[in-house]
Amino acid sequence: MVATRLEIWCYIYGVCIIVLRLRMDSETKTELEDLLGVLPPVEFCCVYGSALHGRKRDKSSMVDYILGVSDPLKWHSENLQRNRDHYASWMVHLGGSKLITEVAEKIGVGVHFNPFVTFNDQLYKYGVVRMHDLIDDIMNWERFYLSGRLQKPVNILVDQMEVEKVNSVNLSSAISAALLLLPPKFSEEELYAKLCSLSYMGDLRMLFAEDKNKVMKIVQGQFDLFQRMYKPVLEGYAAKELLRFSASSAHHANITQDCGLSAARSLVSSLPSTVRSRMRMKLGERKILTESGGVVHEVVVGSRAEAAECMRKVLRRIVMVSSVRQAVSGLLTAGGATAVRYVAKKMRKAWNS
Repeated sequence: MVATRLEIWCYIYGVCIIVLRLRMDSETKTELEDLLGVLPPVEFCCVYGSALHGRKRDKSSMVDYILGVSDPLKWHSENLQRNRDHYASWMVHLGGSKLITEVAEKIGVGVHFNPFVTFNDQLYKYGVVRMHDLIDDIMNWERFYLSGRLQKPVNILVDQMEVEKVNSVNLSSAISAALLLLPPKFSEEELYAKLCSLSYMGDLRMLFAEDKNKVMKIVQGQFDLFQRMYKPVLEGYAAKELLRFSASSAHHANITQDCGLSAARSLVSSLPSTVRSRMRMKLGERKILTESGGVVHEVVVGSRAEAAECMRKVLRRIVMVSSVRQAVSGLLTAGGATAVRYVAKKMRKAWNS
């Protein structure tokens, strides 16, 4: 895979951020886009996981997609006409697109997954989400599900709603959260590992159905992609003197961060609104008048350690609830045989780790 940068400038929290896009070789990109040709149109599509490794992809493993659509009910209705076999038969017979959408949004976290879809001798899994819910999770971490996925390297194939730009806020928030949990000095690899682990904290799957070394395998296997993805964000934090870099071996940087109370308050203030709201309930809030006459509600940060531990508990709670909801939704929507097959595959990875 050949990776280059498409530079799109936008300002987030006063920091100029470059949005990155990985570019695959044309053969691989065309192959990944082929599945979209048999599905109804989507507003957003990204590929993640092993598909990012191009020709290294194993035909026996699933290629993972996230599909954003404006109206899931309408989309699933059309997809049932095209690809009825992608869905669990009981859902098709009992409720069709209405039941599929309701289970995803009322039981799960808004995403319906169709795993083990066979097309052109390749296995696929695609998750369908309402665009409004996708963007809301990216901005606010209300469910911290797809926002966590988009904090890791992905390849965007369709982006009609400029999700890639919006995701800059998500990346900045992830950096702030990771820094609060890291010591004064750490390596670049430790930073990406902490970033990657945020959306797994509290995930019940990590107890029995996920590879225990998953985080480090993701970081080490995609280190260069993490670098390209986060370099502009980190440069912005360095410009605000929250970070300092020093050279290390193998093009990996060592990083020193400001652990003062003022820096901690700055990091907390750039966390998503859902996280800050729950932290205010635990740590208290103070009201600050802005120059325009508005009122800003800030989290009371008495110490960096207290704020970090409070944020950790908040994230663990959000992830735990989302992982349970999505697990129940997934078991229902996948159907008995498919669910057993999927869980067994996950557990084999966990036992072998």
